Amino acid sequence: MEGLEQKIGYVFKDRTLLAEALTHRSRFGEQGGEEMVCNERLEFLGDSILGFVVAEYLFINRPGMPEGSMTKLRAELVCEKALYEVAASIDLGRYMVMSHGEEVMGGRKRPSLLADAMEAIFAAVHLDGGAQASRDVIHWLIISRLEDAEKSSLDYKSELQEYAQSVGRSVYYVPAGEHGPAHRKKFRVEVRLGGRSVAFGEGSSKKAAEKAAARAALERFEVQTRKTENIESISNINEG
Repeated sequence: MEGLEQKIGYVFKDRTLLAEALTHRSRFGEQGGEEMVCNERLEFLGDSILGFVVAEYLFINRPGMPEGSMTKLRAELVCEKALYEVAASIDLGRYMVMSHGEEVMGGRKRPSLLADAMEAIFAAVHLDGGAQASRDVIHWLIISRLEDAEKSSLDYKSELQEYAQSVGRSVYYVPAGEHGPAHRKKFRVEVRLGGRSVAFGEGSSKKAAEKAAARAALERFEVQTRKTENIESISNINEG
């Protein structure tokens, strides 16, 4: 278990919690009538802890990010696929305790089994070391992948297009200049809704600048929505 502790960046005071997190329910069948604890209850707790820590981080570190974008990004970070990738990166299957039958059927590499065990580990850390300990482990293993998750999950231009359609406006991206040396050129783009300028964005390519402008526009509208609590008011602001 010491090898696993090094990989997750946490040393347990009570290793029975870690043992529980690593025990699959299939072991029940091999223990006869002996009472045994598996990781399902820890998985239940870990799912909530993981969701909260990721949501907290996004709320604090992505000010102005629209709720819809935060929801999509959180889902990208806590989904089974993401958890399985983390579990595989630390060779979690090697440490799992399961029935012989489950192992023969590929349990040590089963995405759902490993994703559940990953959540159970977060709960075990939380119970053993407290909220800050689980937060640190989740930051180390999950939130460290945020940049890649943002690239794959967030499509600001599509979100802005959907918003524009909801208020009966068209979206236009207009070049607004470029600067810097040829090998490190920066492009600037203006985004307009219904003929009115609403935001600017910069990037190393025109496409990146358009994405940045769309994000800035969405953040502006999200702030305005919180102020007015009425999407129609935003539409009026854009018109006038």
